Amino acid sequence: MFFSSKTKGYFVEQTDHSIMLARTSSGVAPMVVEELRQCPAGDAEALSEALHAIQPKANPSGYLHACCAVYPLKRLVRRATLELKRLKEPSYFPELFSSQFRIDPDKYTIHVINGVDGIDYDVVKAVHKDVLFCGLPSDDIVAVQDSLLAAGFFPEQLELGTVSTLGALVDYFAFTKSKTPTLVLEIGTDSTHSFIVSSSGVEASRPIPQGLDAMVPIVQKELGLKDEESAKKLFYSNTFDFTGMGPLLVKKLLKELQSSIGFYEVQTGQSVGQILCTTLPTKLTWLDAAIASALGVGTTKLELIPWLQSRQVTLTDAVATRGVDGRWLGLLSLMANKPPQSHAVPAEKKD
Repeated sequence: MFFSSKTKGYFVEQTDHSIMLARTSSGVAPMVVEELRQCPAGDAEALSEALHAIQPKANPSGYLHACCAVYPLKRLVRRATLELKRLKEPSYFPELFSSQFRIDPDKYTIHVINGVDGIDYDVVKAVHKDVLFCGLPSDDIVAVQDSLLAAGFFPEQLELGTVSTLGALVDYFAFTKSKTPTLVLEIGTDSTHSFIVSSSGVEASRPIPQGLDAMVPIVQKELGLKDEESAKKLFYSNTFDFTGMGPLLVKKLLKELQSSIGFYEVQTGQSVGQILCTTLPTKLTWLDAAIASALGVGTTKLELIPWLQSRQVTLTDAVATRGVDGRWLGLLSLMANKPPQSHAVPAEKKD
């Protein structure tokens, strides 16, 4: 007789705006999601309540030991097409990082994966040209860990939330047999990471140096507010209906997105048919529809429960009743991307 490990799994996603937490029946699939919680970033009281709900009996260490997804400002998640003949040249990758990505490779920790299946890229046996470079400044790794510890989390595993989410989306589109290329946006405070994703993989990527804060001066001007701070509070509070102002707020971002989409469609002959914004704060989710409308495409409706079940991740009735919409994708991707247990653990013999 065999049984699976009884050790609970804990998962955390930390974005610019929120912290999402989950407890599961096991650390790897098959697993049951027993509890989900969300709180605003920077709200210590709300975080304390969420932590208690996720783990009523606190760990003796004082930390919640968890698999953590983070979105550091200077994260690198970029698609590139390699020149296979140059892979053995010592100068090739440094040149690529400097010219295409405009980063100093000596200051970054970088990992290379296949752009289609996310498997580690083998430079020696290189066959595929399309890859994803994933990384962040080495100094930021320490800063991110310190931030998580300060919030009460011990990161047993640390992942770039962008990579985990993109991997989940590729798998989701394959599961649902969707053929529609999708524009995926991570709109942060200071910048936006743009991707075009399909069941075939991550097909395009582009960082855009504009985020939510770039919309604040427009809010100030249009509403005649005395200063940007007042405009910022109003914008992020969602006490005012900004949907009518949407086209103005996204105008600059739109130009960049139209450029990326146009290049992709000319190169591939395929049309981007929908959009998905994955890291927007709850009070700004209306931006998803505003950008989609301005681009003349639809918004992506995710049916996550059947897909999760295909990955041996199920929800308790209580969690399922509350619902899991696209806002939870980043957190749930940490579970769906976990491989099933490679072997069962023998049960203890009875006396």
